[in-house]
Amino acid sequence: MLMATLPFAPAPSLSFSKERPYFLSNSLQCSSVCCIRSCYNHHPTRRLALFQLGTVISQSQLLVSEEAKLLRAEGNSIEGSIGNMATAFKEQDALNWVKNDKRRMLHVVYRVGDLEKTIKFYTECLGMKLLRKRDIPEESYSNAFLGYGPEESHFAVELTYNYGVDKYDIGNGFGHFGVAVQDVAKTVGLVKAKGGKVTREPGPVKGGNRIIAFIEDPDGYKFELLQKAPTPEPLCQLMLRVGDLDRSINFYKKAFGMKLLRQKDNPEYKYTVAILGYGPEDKNAVLELTYNYGVTEYDKGNGYAQIAIGTDDVYKTAEAIKLCGGQITREPGPLPGINTKITACLDPDGWKSVFVDNVDFLKELQ
Repeated sequence: MLMATLPFAPAPSLSFSKERPYFLSNSLQCSSVCCIRSCYNHHPTRRLALFQLGTVISQSQLLVSEEAKLLRAEGNSIEGSIGNMATAFKEQDALNWVKNDKRRMLHVVYRVGDLEKTIKFYTECLGMKLLRKRDIPEESYSNAFLGYGPEESHFAVELTYNYGVDKYDIGNGFGHFGVAVQDVAKTVGLVKAKGGKVTREPGPVKGGNRIIAFIEDPDGYKFELLQKAPTPEPLCQLMLRVGDLDRSINFYKKAFGMKLLRQKDNPEYKYTVAILGYGPEDKNAVLELTYNYGVTEYDKGNGYAQIAIGTDDVYKTAEAIKLCGGQITREPGPLPGINTKITACLDPDGWKSVFVDNVDFLKELQ
């Protein structure tokens, strides 16, 4: 769906709506009146009068000049205060709208070198279903959507194959995907039987009791297998590494409207994690942000692309992201050909996200 935004597939010319939303529009006016009066109750001689007249004029000019300076200073101060107040109101209105927007994580997009091979691995080893698939020869790419339930209600993966590209650099910023399974050991055995790579054998997580394991898909993307009771959302987690956890938490809460579900510091292993999302962790896919002590930058490679999030209004979403200091990389508007409205942005670490109009997304699935 969103591959026109990805490298390797030529980007067609875009046409965007000129409309721009505004959360607040106030007109504030102020006026100032100043009156200076002088009266003289004495009767000097003509020479003295002329002398005093000159003195009075000079002093009056000085007084008027000083008053003008004060008024200008007051005017600038008032205008500055009004501007700050308007900005504050606008930001608060935007943040309130974000909190009430109907959002959920739709799918995560990344590139693979052999689409059929990856589909086979996900369906046979991880139990995913192929939800839809399409080829876009005019733009030299194909993609496939896989997951554990209908896209209308479940998180999915969107695999992209760019013609002629069989390998990608994953980098060290992308962490892993999380998949909940009832029996980690059994799943690992199946992965081994299919020739898959196991990078961590089943066992309890460090400092806890939950059984986990790590495997890699044919392109080297890591999956954490988490032993859990049956859940409505088995594709439950996306982990990315960030250079400033507090900054990232603040951004995702304000600009994306996510909730901080939990946070845990692991000083013995020198890392901290924060789990954010749009609903309870046991029923929804979540974003796991990891901060490794002292590491502020990561290599993102060119394999992982973005996460897609649903919204009721891409225009207001873009405004809110800008107000929160986010960088818009694609102004809100419809995609050529399918007319699905989107907007794209970068978080403080440069991780890309795309917001998709909820109504348009459902139409696209029909």
